[in-house]
Amino acid sequence: MKTKFKLNPLAAGAIALTCGVAGPTLAQAQESSAAATTPPAVVVTGSRIPRAGTEGPSAVTVITGDDIEKQGYRNVFDALTNQTQNSGFVQGADFGNTFTPSANAISLRGLGPNHTLVLLNGRRMADFPIAYEGTVNFTNLANIPSSVVDRVEILSGGASAVYGSDAVAGVVNIILKKKVEGYDINLKAGDSSRGGGGDKRVQFTGGKSFDKLNTLFSVELLEREPLWSADREFMATRSGTPTTVLARKNVSTGKYVDLGDTCSSIGDLFGGSTIKYTAKAGSYCASPKVAPTYWTTQTKNSSQNLFGSANYELSPEITLYAEALYGQNRSTNNTRGPSWTSRSLTDSYFWNQNTNAYEAWTRYISPEEIGGVDRYNRFWDDKASSLSFGARGTIPGTTWGYEAGYTASLYKSQDHRPRALANIDSFFLGPQQGVDKNGVAIFAPDPARLTKRLTPQEFNSITDASVSNDKSWTNTLSLSANGEAFALPAGPLKVATVAEVGKQGFSNEPDPRINQGYFYTTPGADVTAGTRKRYALGAELNIPVVKTVDATLAGRYDRYSFAGRNDGKFAYNTGVEWRPVQQVLVRGTYATSFRAPDMNYIYKARGTGYYSQTTDYWRCAKAGQPIDSCDYANYSPGADYVQTGSKDLRSEKGRSTGLGIVWSPSADFDVSLDYWNIKIDDLVTNLSSDKLLRDEAECRGKGDLTSPTCADAIARITRYPDNALNRPGEIKQILVNPINAASTKVDGIDVSAKYVFRTKDYGNFITKANYSKTLNKHSRQFTGDPLENDLEDMSNTDWRDKLNASVTWNVGKWSNTLFLQRYSKIPNGAGTAYLTPTTRVNGSVVYHVNERVTLSVAVNNLFNQVKADNTGGWPYYPVGSYSPMGRQGWVELNYHFGG
Repeated sequence: MKTKFKLNPLAAGAIALTCGVAGPTLAQAQESSAAATTPPAVVVTGSRIPRAGTEGPSAVTVITGDDIEKQGYRNVFDALTNQTQNSGFVQGADFGNTFTPSANAISLRGLGPNHTLVLLNGRRMADFPIAYEGTVNFTNLANIPSSVVDRVEILSGGASAVYGSDAVAGVVNIILKKKVEGYDINLKAGDSSRGGGGDKRVQFTGGKSFDKLNTLFSVELLEREPLWSADREFMATRSGTPTTVLARKNVSTGKYVDLGDTCSSIGDLFGGSTIKYTAKAGSYCASPKVAPTYWTTQTKNSSQNLFGSANYELSPEITLYAEALYGQNRSTNNTRGPSWTSRSLTDSYFWNQNTNAYEAWTRYISPEEIGGVDRYNRFWDDKASSLSFGARGTIPGTTWGYEAGYTASLYKSQDHRPRALANIDSFFLGPQQGVDKNGVAIFAPDPARLTKRLTPQEFNSITDASVSNDKSWTNTLSLSANGEAFALPAGPLKVATVAEVGKQGFSNEPDPRINQGYFYTTPGADVTAGTRKRYALGAELNIPVVKTVDATLAGRYDRYSFAGRNDGKFAYNTGVEWRPVQQVLVRGTYATSFRAPDMNYIYKARGTGYYSQTTDYWRCAKAGQPIDSCDYANYSPGADYVQTGSKDLRSEKGRSTGLGIVWSPSADFDVSLDYWNIKIDDLVTNLSSDKLLRDEAECRGKGDLTSPTCADAIARITRYPDNALNRPGEIKQILVNPINAASTKVDGIDVSAKYVFRTKDYGNFITKANYSKTLNKHSRQFTGDPLENDLEDMSNTDWRDKLNASVTWNVGKWSNTLFLQRYSKIPNGAGTAYLTPTTRVNGSVVYHVNERVTLSVAVNNLFNQVKADNTGGWPYYPVGSYSPMGRQGWVELNYHFGG
């Protein structure tokens, strides 16, 4: 397609970004030919109308493939999670017992993973089949080979007027290379200076042109070792009350039964740390290394990723294309060892016929008894695939471009989870002798069975692994076109249109043996599944108002059909670009957005589980114990929960505004300042268990049982009676479900700058800086509740601001980069004060040995810093916010041939 107009890069760059985020034609116009005197037109994230640059009415951050390597990023996800706009806390690979340890997610502006739309070459991918935190659907970023990434574009703010649902906080568009000549073999390996968590990677990438056919492929193999808590001395032992290894308790008296010399006879368990521990209620066997022994702070990962694409020029007006992506991934972690408490599925105690007393027996089984800590690992086998094909070109007899395409994406995940079998009670207690008059089970157990160490064969007889199968998919048929409608005095009116039809679905199928009583767990693991259809029509205009002012206007209507009902939403946005002088761009946008309720929220059947850890703030308060040393803080495994869905949820409604200025006096210097504001009404969110427990403690403490928040929190937390024989006052379960919250609102600023200093004899110096700061964030969970200041909420661990800065020195065959990241203060684990801001420094050196060989060395966290935080208890660092890894280094070799 030949452009008939001529714009300088800055003016052209402002045309496309105004309207929100692009759809299936996102970076495809770069393949169109352009006049020799005109910069090639590309489609930039935020519009379907081609432009000649990247600056427009909405700010777009671009990360190139070279940036990913030089700034120390290990992959695409690593690059995205470290961007300044990614301010929200997410549960990552080091968070422990999460629902999604095999997946990677981001949270732009702290609005959650489900409010960021992630695209691959402008197209939607299937959601990860397991919901984040068991509640919201999101896109996994783990299976994209970095070797074929051309660039990643990040647009902040609402973009539903171009993309439809989900584009509320922003859009991430991962754009892959379209053409490669020759072949590259890339080898990379690294480790941490403190040991543990090493990784290695092999990539083979290539492409070739055959007359009218262009092909490209990439094969990527990765291996990452786990990082165990025992690999870091500061968290290899848990202080305070040690974890129970073996205990007998008389629940009527509340006293422990003395075990004699049992503890000394098993003192070699858990690395020789098992001791006889004496508390007020008596003595039992315990160890401070139980939790650290069975805990990976970084998951083990093995993945194989394949990508291939082909473009065939059928005629000067028609190009056929096809792209295929396939990835398989095994992730392994360990977040709790095998433990047993008598009759834990009912009342957790029994009548001991031999002692004529109600007793509770507890046993934590050690790695020495089962054949090593790996024996109780949990692992996930994931398979992700995506296929896109279609045609693009120009409509005969016109200058209008078009694309018609079909995309199918499928994601499967199989969860292998070790569990105790239903025979475990009888293994330790012998056969049940009936029930007493109170309905309590009667046993006549042999105490030697409790105190005797197990053999691996005995352990295998009381454990097995459940296997669940989860799947998600999405299919989309799209047709889009763009071109010039007619001429206006200030230039041509440009138009883009799109029509889409899509269907998506998911299913979560637990192991059927759970409901058959095979495992020692409560039945009720139901199949959850659902589908929904989507239809969409949209249009976008670029209007040259006067010579110095351009306006954009976009609108789109989406209609969803699900759960026996329909939900239609119209979204629009508008933008203005004003250039008072050639070097200055003043821009502004206003956009509406929406998000259809997550399918997991809609179709979720009754689900049960437990949290990785829980802090019982009410019991801590009653005991008068501070959180950092409270016996009921961060206990693991945490409280049980019951979770349900709701088919009556409404779509979220969002709106965003932006105002910014760009100054670019030369090709070597530019600086921009942007203000952004995002508000979401009817926000769909699952209730936070930690927030419920904090609210419950505060409400009970001040005697408020009737306000909306207090009444709801207290009703959702079920406790054992204070006078119960066993577990008096403890949390029995927490009821959570999705709700349409009243609203949340967040605003802030982004600052970006780049300067290139060129010298004659010493090469070029490239400096870049990006800074994001959240100015305000407020939310209200229920109508009638006071407006909460989330930035002052001491349970909110989102970053308040982030700074990235880099200096690259290119001279001769050398390229050297120093990359600095500064993170703002966040609350400590106890929520009593702030942790100080922290700066990390990465460095890399690239040497081009010759035209074919490149050697690189990269070091992350040059000063080997690990952020400490003892206030929230073990593991003594801010989990999910900072890494316990310390310094890491890699060596990389790339060999190019055949081109």
